[in-house]
Amino acid sequence: MAAGRRTVTLGGKGSSLTSSSVFDVASGLARITIDSSALSRRSSTSTSSAVSFTIPDYFTAKEARASVILLLNKLLLSSSSSAFACAHLVEILESNALGLDYILDNVASDELAMVDYSVAAIAGVSAILDHRSSTLVPIVDAVAALSCEALRADVSPFSLMDSGDGSTAKDAVAVAADFKVFFNGSKLVNSEKKLSHSSMAEIPSLHGDFRDVSRSLHSKTRVQLNSGFGAGSAKVLSMSLGNLASSLSYLGINSILRTELLLSGSIPDVELCSRLSEMVAAKCLRPALEELYASSQAARLQEDYLLFVHKIYELLDVVRDIVSWEATAAFISLGGSEIFGDRSQGDNGSLSESSIGDNPKADKKSEKKKKKVVMGKGTIALMQFIKDRLLGGASKYDLEKCAQDFQSLLDPEGPCFDDLLAKLKEIVETNESRRLPKLPKGTRDFAKEQMAVREKAFSIITEVFKRHGATALDTPVFEMRETLMGKYGEDSKLIYDLADQGGELCSLRYDLTVPFARYVAMNGLTSFKRYQIAKVYRRDNPSKGRYREFYQCDFDFAGQFEKMLPDFEVIKILTELLDELAIGDYEVKLNHRKLLDGMLAICGVPQEKFRTICSSIDKLDKQTFEQVKKEMVEEKGLTEETANKIGTFVENRGSPMELLSKLKQEGSEFLSNSEAEIALNELEILFKSLLKSKCINKVVFDLSLARGLDYYTGVIFETVFKGGAQVGSIAAGGRYDNLIGMFGTKQVSAVGVSLGIERVFAIMEQLQNDQEIRATETQVLVSILGDDISLGAELASELWDAKLKAEVMVNKRVIKHIDRARGSKIPYMAIVGDQELSKGVVKLKDVTATTEDEVPRIELVAELQRRLNISL
Repeated sequence: MAAGRRTVTLGGKGSSLTSSSVFDVASGLARITIDSSALSRRSSTSTSSAVSFTIPDYFTAKEARASVILLLNKLLLSSSSSAFACAHLVEILESNALGLDYILDNVASDELAMVDYSVAAIAGVSAILDHRSSTLVPIVDAVAALSCEALRADVSPFSLMDSGDGSTAKDAVAVAADFKVFFNGSKLVNSEKKLSHSSMAEIPSLHGDFRDVSRSLHSKTRVQLNSGFGAGSAKVLSMSLGNLASSLSYLGINSILRTELLLSGSIPDVELCSRLSEMVAAKCLRPALEELYASSQAARLQEDYLLFVHKIYELLDVVRDIVSWEATAAFISLGGSEIFGDRSQGDNGSLSESSIGDNPKADKKSEKKKKKVVMGKGTIALMQFIKDRLLGGASKYDLEKCAQDFQSLLDPEGPCFDDLLAKLKEIVETNESRRLPKLPKGTRDFAKEQMAVREKAFSIITEVFKRHGATALDTPVFEMRETLMGKYGEDSKLIYDLADQGGELCSLRYDLTVPFARYVAMNGLTSFKRYQIAKVYRRDNPSKGRYREFYQCDFDFAGQFEKMLPDFEVIKILTELLDELAIGDYEVKLNHRKLLDGMLAICGVPQEKFRTICSSIDKLDKQTFEQVKKEMVEEKGLTEETANKIGTFVENRGSPMELLSKLKQEGSEFLSNSEAEIALNELEILFKSLLKSKCINKVVFDLSLARGLDYYTGVIFETVFKGGAQVGSIAAGGRYDNLIGMFGTKQVSAVGVSLGIERVFAIMEQLQNDQEIRATETQVLVSILGDDISLGAELASELWDAKLKAEVMVNKRVIKHIDRARGSKIPYMAIVGDQELSKGVVKLKDVTATTEDEVPRIELVAELQRRLNISL
């Protein structure tokens, strides 16, 4: 045992084991002690017994020590294990050599059944695997980056971005970002001679999966390290360990493939390459990898978990060896061959073509003209670190020693391993080509073309709202938490709470309706018609078309109006909005909350369960009735008979007037319920108004529509897009007569509609994919052929003063101006050069028609206004 080892103390208050501390103790880098307070609480007892355990003979010394460490910690976590048994285990750990069979005395009799060595051993070896796999993550990335440089890889598969909607493999994106740091400034990757191969194209996904698997193993191991003996813990760990074995197998195979590519033509010295190939072949790495993976899976199927973890331990060792040989080949290929006698390395990290290509024969004249190519800045830094550690100032090196040193460099117990990890972290985190900042989950940026679509849509929406007499309102992006809670039913769990920064509990607004109700109540309003276009926030799981930050466009009536007039108008507004936005076919599903409550009462649902059953019914647009029925019966306590009766009602949907007539016919069960009868009478008024306004063809009367929000009291509706884009609901709303009264002394009736504008944008963007979208509204490009900025400022200011939309460009080359106008789809160019200045004219170019006319300088504004049909 090494002197000066650090100490890991167990049994004390707040003490815990980590995978790294288990690894250190198992490797002899640290020693175990037991907190004195833990020993004083334990004593020998007359009701104690001896327990024996056997360390498998195939365990390595590290595995054996790790198993004993975990056995000790689990005994310390038990309530009555003796101090003698714990001290005995410390003695075993301090011995120079471990045996196979041991007996522990003074173990509490009532704990004998729980003392399971195999559970401790599996957790102990898992801790070593956790530590070693987590430290291997940056190593495999760095070595693969070296290989990609040496092989002139096609790295287009690394162009990954996080979409923000939960549909992107985030670990793959992170791997790709790290590799871009290594490749920053490289003239090798993506060069004219770039190489495409699966072993490089699969790096983001396979290495990303390795990160995910390592993280999962770490999470489960951490729990097992600091918990007592538990049934089933071996099976819990085996799931993560099985994933680790699969991931290691894939990593190893791809590393072997890249090594073979490197040895097939990337090392210029033929003799050196041949010797290295023989050394790699002698290791029989692929057969060893395949045999260990197969045997680990066989042990798992037989539930021999000790052998299972041991085989993965050996598998990880083989993968580390494979990666070290890949590192050796990549290092030599990227210029390391100079230290074996080949002087093909250039200055400042540059390499000659021959050092990384096919090594074509050339005469001395061509040798002088060899083109220098440069590695990425991250790769150069890594290569220099390797040379400093391996060479130590020497100018010559032996190939066999080089291979051994790479093995040591990548060994977690090696003297330079921690320095290597620190260097890799420095390269990734401090390289001047850092990873792009990450967007929060469920949010998006919008490019100029997208903003052009959005601004056009907002303009249409605002015009429709104003047409119906609404005034604008803005409310804070966050509200008092008490304002929002209890208004959204089961969806209240999606409200974003903010940290207490000033003595008030606040939350981000979930929608615009509750803040509107709060505003009306606070200001004592009894009549208000408003619109609001603003962002809302929901702590939802992002998916396609579903975000955590998004816009809503709301129109609401508050106050007393003629019966059903506001209800009619909000639906009419909704159809106008969607028609003028020209998104395609849609339908407005409509129901009445009182009709729904009457239906639930008729079916025998207790009133206190109305809202929660409504939430279940509201899922029928995404789930089958059988799935919804299971939730109502098994989770919410309805009888099967009641649930089946609900099913017979909610299947009713169709033409508003026809279904209404059916529900009101003599003998209808709905007429026996007062709430349902009121709803049917109100719907009759509404449907007649929609019929007269010629928009009822867009409405479907649907008894399955429930709208899970708690505050609805009357008409409810939801709009579904029927075109090709699968975006779900695009608008919804209804009557909420009691919400405003929750915030004040007056009950003020209200009804409103909310447009899910983000989903509408998705449809509009898809429809316009094949159309030209202008990101700017620029009408004229003032093109100064020269370098006189003041002339451009003078001419552009005349156009701006005339309310014309203009941009200025100063460049001597006319083609640059034309490219700018075409690229931005600017219709006109006002070109001024020396010739135009001398003549007192401006050359006015129609970019689309490719025609030009000379216009007197003083007439330019008037001529542009005429051509653009702008009144003078």
